[in-house]
Amino acid sequence: MTHTPDPVEGEPLIAPSSTDHALHEPIVEACRSVFDPEIPVNIYDLGLIYTIEITDENDVMITMTLTAPGCPVAGEMPGWVQEAVSGVGGVRNVEVALVWSPPWGMEMMSDEARLELGFM
Repeated sequence: MTHTPDPVEGEPLIAPSSTDHALHEPIVEACRSVFDPEIPVNIYDLGLIYTIEITDENDVMITMTLTAPGCPVAGEMPGWVQEAVSGVGGVRNVEVALVWSPPWGMEMMSDEARLELGFM
């Protein structure tokens, strides 16, 4: 296990996504097709997708987390995300990294997810 250095003050904990890339929205929609089996909300609206980085060559690097390290699908969910995003037209390669820092929190959920789960 490699130790990642603590972030420098002022440095974002989550890297920004390539939101201006033409494939960003289709990739987000692909991520929304993946659900945590224990929660009836897609993983994107749950806030489990931290970063979607897309290169000029249409290679995609997704950084994601899970609601808890003991999640029963921890070993499978990154593969589900990779499979969903690989199906987006124009995407060349997909790599999914599972991280635990920063830890997921309910504040990362979209308003839609909060409403669906009865938190609003």
